[in-house]
Amino acid sequence: MRKRSLLARLRTNGFYYLVSSLLLLVVIPLYQVLVLNPTGFSDTRTMGHLNDYLFWLGNHTPLFVIYRGLLAIAFAILFTMPYTLYRIIVAQEILGRSPDEESIAEAEIELEENEELEELAEEEAEANEIEPEKEATEENTMPEFAWRGKGFAIIAVWTGTAGIALFVLGTVLGTIYLLNASHGFMQTGETPANIGTFDAIFTITTNTISIGLIAISSMFFGAMIARAGKRLWPGNWLWFSYMALAVAALLSGSAVGVASAPSTGQATLTTFAILLFGIWNLWHSIMLLRLKAE
Repeated sequence: MRKRSLLARLRTNGFYYLVSSLLLLVVIPLYQVLVLNPTGFSDTRTMGHLNDYLFWLGNHTPLFVIYRGLLAIAFAILFTMPYTLYRIIVAQEILGRSPDEESIAEAEIELEENEELEELAEEEAEANEIEPEKEATEENTMPEFAWRGKGFAIIAVWTGTAGIALFVLGTVLGTIYLLNASHGFMQTGETPANIGTFDAIFTITTNTISIGLIAISSMFFGAMIARAGKRLWPGNWLWFSYMALAVAALLSGSAVGVASAPSTGQATLTTFAILLFGIWNLWHSIMLLRLKAE
């Protein structure tokens, strides 16, 4: 029963990531091409003229809110994705078998049991005001080699989670700021003071810092799977790891490009990087959805 619930949780996550992938790969691009671009959105933003951009925003506020909302939702749904990958990778290190539905469930159960034992040991040690024992107990028989690379997995999960959270937060706050700025511009006809500075801050936050963090996360996840190779992972997971490295490279290039010209909102590589990230995430979601409990 516990095994089935673990697999059900993984498949549920896979469904959410599938929704995010469809937003990034289909809904948002179509919305931008069919709805936003005919109104002049792409021209006013890429030209970097703030007055034209504010004038467009003032006249097309609902369209802009929908666009930014879709972006925020697509990334918000992915909030648990780094942790899901972390669990699978560490579980595979523990079990040492290819990640089919049976082995993932067994490894997840063993990982949870060991984490529970560690928490109980720490609580008992705190109650007795002593340091927790470093040696494994009889119940905690996890092999030492299983945690090889755990530090890189932790870096991957924290940078990925932080990058996604920062992207959503920067998108929401940046949208609110721009809407207020455009409203004032439409009323007075004067460009708000320091709008260029604040617009650059929000752009760099979402498209440089957060995207850079996601790139680091993708790089570490891909490197950890590729490092173990066929010893632990079948071919589809290995190709998944190679794509993760490609995603990291494109996202990094996009982040650097935006940092060098924040007034345009995005770099040449940004569209391709987000699309490849969406494909990578789609691949991940499909592998999770294909898991079936026996």
